[in-house]
Amino acid sequence: MPETIPPYEQRIKWFHEARFGMFIHFGLYSLFERGEWVMLNERIPAREYARLARRFRVKKFDASAWAATAAAAGAKYTVITTRHHEGFCLFDSKVSDFTSAKTAAKRDFVGEYADAARKAGLKVGFYYSLLDWRFPGYFEPQKYPDSARALVEQAHAQVRELMTNYGKIDIMWYDGGWSAKWDEAARMSDFWRAKELNDEVRHLQPHILVNNRSGLGEDLDTPEQHVKASEPGRGWETCMTMGDSCGWGYIRNNPNMKTVPQLLQHLVTAAAGEGNFLLNVGPKPDGTIRKEETSRLAEMGKWLSKHGEAIYGSQRSSLSTGMIAGPWTRKGNVGYLNVFRWPGDEAVIPLVATKAMRATILETGQECRIRQEHNGRLVISGMPKRPPHPYVNVIKVEFEGEPRTLEEPDASKWLTRQGGQS
Repeated sequence: MPETIPPYEQRIKWFHEARFGMFIHFGLYSLFERGEWVMLNERIPAREYARLARRFRVKKFDASAWAATAAAAGAKYTVITTRHHEGFCLFDSKVSDFTSAKTAAKRDFVGEYADAARKAGLKVGFYYSLLDWRFPGYFEPQKYPDSARALVEQAHAQVRELMTNYGKIDIMWYDGGWSAKWDEAARMSDFWRAKELNDEVRHLQPHILVNNRSGLGEDLDTPEQHVKASEPGRGWETCMTMGDSCGWGYIRNNPNMKTVPQLLQHLVTAAAGEGNFLLNVGPKPDGTIRKEETSRLAEMGKWLSKHGEAIYGSQRSSLSTGMIAGPWTRKGNVGYLNVFRWPGDEAVIPLVATKAMRATILETGQECRIRQEHNGRLVISGMPKRPPHPYVNVIKVEFEGEPRTLEEPDASKWLTRQGGQS
């Protein structure tokens, strides 16, 4: 008897607790050192591109090191590109010889990755590109219908292999469902037979979460390179590169790496909207992750070791900060003011209707003075003039009840200290 598919609220519970994951883009394209779209961008013929597999030995690949990097960063799950648009599989597939197991490396990198991630206490996600540039039927499905059908059959067979051969998988992260020939999502889902595909995924992995990139909405929205919250109750996850947005795979010369404060602000902003932040690394051709990425992840991990309670399992808050400090996150009756721009020895938060009981700076454990004034002004004072943490600080505020915003029936009354009504 197949296992019953748990309700959405049960399946997504761990995801809402996690809030932070590490994305990994790795494949033959890494050898070029100029991004994962190189085959299409430079119009490299399929046979010529396939010869790269003879050089793809990845002698320094260490799945445990990847997992340790993610865990040290405070990430709770990882998502690996089992196959990107080039069609090369990092796993052993019975329906393709274009795999790491059947070429020079002679290794199933996906299997090694999944085992290492679980040993490190991480949830396991599989990225899989539905499209494969080697098929003419992808580009011209009406002109090459047999090729188009073969492309779809290959995708179904390989997704089945991924869902069958590697233990419990927590996220199915589709990509590449689009085509220049289609304008409507309905056409996309029909082409890939997405309902049939996802029904089988859930049959094989009943607890899995499925993203929205097969042409169907499924469980998770996936804004790319920007943080955009979905409707309350809907799972969502921003995926983002550390460097330029044009490259997820390894780019040797990528000068626009985001700073740690920028990355932390994206993480906090996602958590404030009850969403997740999936931050990408692009390992080098030898399988190691460059220092520019590991150092940033390590700094994020240090920050989360003290401030993680404001992120993991976060809930939305209606409280405002007047736009200067940063967003609130919440857990029950506790609000967390995530301060991006330190105000000095006093912070003033407008329109707080709920009584505040205590305020503490997480970085130092220092308890601050609090008072509440007209118009719901919550004044937190006695803070250090300089920010205790150089990147992002968190002030934990314990409230009498769930913190809520003060209504302003007359938005001008604060001018005369008359305030709103609770």
